[in-house]
This record gives sequence, structure tokens and C-alpha cells, in this order.
Amino acid sequence: MSESGSTYAAAGVDIEAGDRAVELMKEWVKKASRPEVVGGLGGFAGLFDASALARYQRPLLASATDGVGTKVDIARRMGVYDTIGRDLVGMVVDDLVVCGAEPLFMTDYICVGKVYPERVAAIVKGIAEGCTLAGCALVGGETAEHPGLLGADDFDVAGAGTGVVEADRVLGADRIRTGDAVIAMASSGLHSNGYSLVRHVLFDRAGWALDREVPELGRTLGEELLEPTRIYSLDCLALTRTTEVHAFSHITGGGLANNLARVIPEGLRAVVDRSTWTPGAIFQLVGEAGSVERLELEKTLNMGVGMMAVVPADSVDVALTTLADRGVEAWVSGEITERTAGEAEAVTLTGDHAG
Repeated sequence: MSESGSTYAAAGVDIEAGDRAVELMKEWVKKASRPEVVGGLGGFAGLFDASALARYQRPLLASATDGVGTKVDIARRMGVYDTIGRDLVGMVVDDLVVCGAEPLFMTDYICVGKVYPERVAAIVKGIAEGCTLAGCALVGGETAEHPGLLGADDFDVAGAGTGVVEADRVLGADRIRTGDAVIAMASSGLHSNGYSLVRHVLFDRAGWALDREVPELGRTLGEELLEPTRIYSLDCLALTRTTEVHAFSHITGGGLANNLARVIPEGLRAVVDRSTWTPGAIFQLVGEAGSVERLELEKTLNMGVGMMAVVPADSVDVALTTLADRGVEAWVSGEITERTAGEAEAVTLTGDHAG
């Protein structure tokens, strides 16, 4: 007897489930749009009307790509999939806005071991909500099923974004001057970096469960770890419209000092005073549960600061008022000084955290 021929379904790929996922996500993608988007979901490529850039004298396109790292493991274990997309958007668009670029559109890539349509749609829902918060459009994406490489419940997400900025308004190190103030903007928590350390400390070493009620957090550990990344793009753009801004720094992997150093020019340094803020309880818990030294925490986690702005001293009041009006907790955390001969570090952290 001859055996029947092999099929894609027999190999573990369910095309019908993929089609169902597309149908479920359409309503969310529609909500993450802009007037410049041409066509809808389902084409081979997303279309964006570039004539909208005609108002620019010399438009520069900015691009960024990122993922959310091992935070996806928390979403998988919690069975909560509609927030991880906001993390993805935040990681991408807030890299774009650092140079002063307005995020225009994003695409996503979702890789799964098995397509569960409702789960994929929930992930896309979060991405669409994130795009709405960032003021950009979700113009397309890809869902790939990888049986044999990923377990049925495993998944990963990545995304790419494009923004635009006027050439003579690009922000960065060349604008920073001695006497500038460094403004810190509060994070919503861990954001999407350092989860390999966090998981190792809290799960492997401390043996905590995701449903553990943690009084210091006021909720379960899982709820805290899934708190979405704050999206700052519209807040940062508002700053550039209301006052002079010299640079932004998105505090992601590598921590505050390493990321701020990326926008500090030769000959200058940023002196940041830890005593100007108190990191959220989750940072202290990770440090204590794993006996993690402060330097290791600071080079891995954001320590309560998700974005920083460098502004002239006379712009501070307007900047803080603008951010407060937008519901962003912000404060002056330091200043720009000259770097003396022999000093290698572009960022110096002083003092101890308040509280």
C-alpha cells in the first residue's frame, strides 16, 4: 500500500489558522492608522503616501528595529498576550524619537511554534494600541509558524519602524553644551530590558511564582513583570515643539549611564545625581533577592528612568511643565559639565537614591 503524500499541515503549518488570525487582527490594525496610509491589510507590502513629506525642506528618514527579549516568556507563562505589543512599539519608536524623528509607521514580525489565531490577534492588538499611543501607523507584518524549531506555545516578536525629521532639526551630541540640564522621565517599571537577569534572580534563585502577591508592589509578581513599556514618542515631540531640546536618550539595555553616554560629546560629561529620584520597588526586590550589586543593576536595568532629555538650563521650567501637563513624571537629575583631561567616563553617577 502506498502512503498518502506529505502536506504542509502534516509538517505542522496550519494555513487556515493563519488566515483566521489575519481576520481577527484586522479590526485592531484599522485603529492604528494615519491619513498617509494607502490600502489596507493583506497586501504584500504596506503603502505610505510619501507626498506628506513635501512640507519638509530636507526630510531625513530614520529607521529602527527591535524586539522585547525574554519578556515574551512572562507573557507566555501568564497567558496574557495583549500587552507585549506595546512593549515592542515602545522599544522601536522611542529609539526613533531620540534623534527628533516623528514615527510614521511600523511593521511587525511574529514567530510562533503553532498559530493560535486568538493569541496572534491579541499580540497584534497590543502592537496596534502601542502604535496609536505613539502616533504612528501599523502598515503590515508577518506571522510565521515554525514547528519543530519552536514549541507549540513558544513565540517571539520583533518590529521595525520608520520616522522622519528635518535635517537641520536632528538632535544629538553636537547640540549639547556645558550648563545644559539633564531631565529624567520616569519609567513604568522594568520596561523590556534585563529580563534574563530578572527571571534568573526571581524564578531560579528566589523561587518566586508569577501569582505571588508582593506587598511592596501592590499586586502579583506577574502583573508587575508584564507592565507595558512606557511610550514617550509623543511626549518627546511635544517637548521639541514647546522649548529647545538638545538631545534625548532612550534608557534601554545597558542602563542609564551607558545609554546617556551615547549622546554626550567628547570633552563633556553628564553628572547625574541618584538622590533626585527613588526607583520603583521592583528594582530593589531584584537587587535584594539576587544579592545583585548596584553597579550590575545599573548597567542592566533602567532603575526607574525610561527616557532622558538634555535641554538648555533656561528651558527646564517649560520642559517640566510640558511633561507634567502630559502626565509624565519628570525631574532635573543632573547637568552637563566639562570633562577634565584624563576622565574617560562620559557619564558620572553621584549620590544615593532617595528613600
